[in-house]
Amino acid sequence: MEPRLVGPGPYRATRLWNEIIELFRAGMPLRKHRCHFKSYERCFKASEAVDCLHELLGSNQNFGPEVTRNQTVKLLKKFLKNHVIEDIKGRWGKEDFQDDGHLYRFPPSSPLKPYPKKPSCGKEVIKFPDWNEPKAGTSQEHIPVKSVTMNSEMWYKRHSIAIGEVPACKLVFRRELTQTNIEEIWKSMTLSQLQKVLGLDSLDEVLDPKLVNSKHIVQNAYNVNKQGIVTLEDKSKELPHWILSAMKCLANWPSYSDLKQPTYSGFERDVFKTIVDYFGQMKEPLLTFHFFDVFVSVLGLLQKHSKAVEALQISCLLLPPENRKKLQLLVRMMVRISFNNDLPPLSESVRTRNLMVQAFSRCILCSKDEMDLDELLAAKLVSFLMDNYQEILSVPSALKSSIEEHVVHLQRVQIKYAGADTDATFPPPSFCHQISTDEFEYQRATGSQEPLAALLEEIAMNKEISVKDKKKQLKQFQKSYPEVYRVRFPTPETEAVLFPEKNKQKPPILMWALKKPFQPFHRTRSFRM
Repeated sequence: MEPRLVGPGPYRATRLWNEIIELFRAGMPLRKHRCHFKSYERCFKASEAVDCLHELLGSNQNFGPEVTRNQTVKLLKKFLKNHVIEDIKGRWGKEDFQDDGHLYRFPPSSPLKPYPKKPSCGKEVIKFPDWNEPKAGTSQEHIPVKSVTMNSEMWYKRHSIAIGEVPACKLVFRRELTQTNIEEIWKSMTLSQLQKVLGLDSLDEVLDPKLVNSKHIVQNAYNVNKQGIVTLEDKSKELPHWILSAMKCLANWPSYSDLKQPTYSGFERDVFKTIVDYFGQMKEPLLTFHFFDVFVSVLGLLQKHSKAVEALQISCLLLPPENRKKLQLLVRMMVRISFNNDLPPLSESVRTRNLMVQAFSRCILCSKDEMDLDELLAAKLVSFLMDNYQEILSVPSALKSSIEEHVVHLQRVQIKYAGADTDATFPPPSFCHQISTDEFEYQRATGSQEPLAALLEEIAMNKEISVKDKKKQLKQFQKSYPEVYRVRFPTPETEAVLFPEKNKQKPPILMWALKKPFQPFHRTRSFRM
């Protein structure tokens, strides 16, 4: 039986459990063994089971080479407890499996876990507010039309369509978006994007949307400091000062000066143990019990690096702000300790990075129901989280921009004229109401005269356009709105005032230009000698 990648989706942990059992039963060599002068057929030693299962998990792309031998032993203990295996005398039910020479065998059939049935949460993640629904108590009759204020440039750009006879239209008035509305939009679009990244038809089986707090999403997206760490409004939920000091001490070793330098050997191990004990006594993991299935589903995307990072970005945005901040600080400390060559070894037998994963995996991710693969799944997630923590624990910029643009769009009122390629946009508030043709004609006649007259006056008095363009615009206005034009220019003479004829002054005729060309002097009779 070939191992296969178990992708994201409902009951991923259960599917992995069942697959590992089938692979282990198919791949574990069985042979004859002797114990206390007695032979036993088709059985195996405990150490042989550890070797086989450890190799199987390490080569399985759902788990990978990060799985340790100690984790494999813990999994075999759970196999014994759940009657996946039994000792040669048929005993099972306890977690007393050891990595030694005791003999074990498979029962006739190893029980596979059934898939639990969860109540459906509905296909819709969240219902968008009905922006077209008027406020309670708002009359639907005789809602006045807001006049359109246009300058000459805007009017001229689209006069050929919009300035003509405007047909009856639907006036859109929308509600002003409250903070609650914006938070609901953030929640809906965030969950929708998560569902898209996971490639699921529905989030029903991995997440109950009712447990997602929209306020948490908005706070995680906007209440951050320069380092991208969440800032909490409730300071009582901050990490204790002494824990922060201990974390900084190890993360910045040996340069951190808030504590006195150690005076005894093993000081750094005592500080580390203090941190482990604090996070280990938490009643709920940082990723919370509610989101366990979501994060386990994300593990199915680790082969697609960019999608896995995006899915974890969005999933971590759902966390309570205090959990998100603790996670950011803890993972950052874990990474710094792992790369700090100046820090003395915190364990004699385990490498520092593996120690970080083993020490903090359970306080980051675990199931409320004590799932059998909790430790392996948590170790896989924490390893990936440490490798990509800067991206994963930052606010997804693409999602944030998309939601902000959508909110801005909802806060605008747009009226599209038939055939026009541009909109007249008004500021909120806004509602939707359709009026009759008679009501529209009445409103157009009474409500549009003043702005049109102002527009005509602006065209007439505009000195920045050429005379040719001004005449052209006035002619177009007169054709579309003859009544308004006639009020402003009742006679041709009033229109002509805008274009006074310039008297062309002819250049003065010089007296010498009228004289005949020079001719030689001729004596006349009056000049007789």
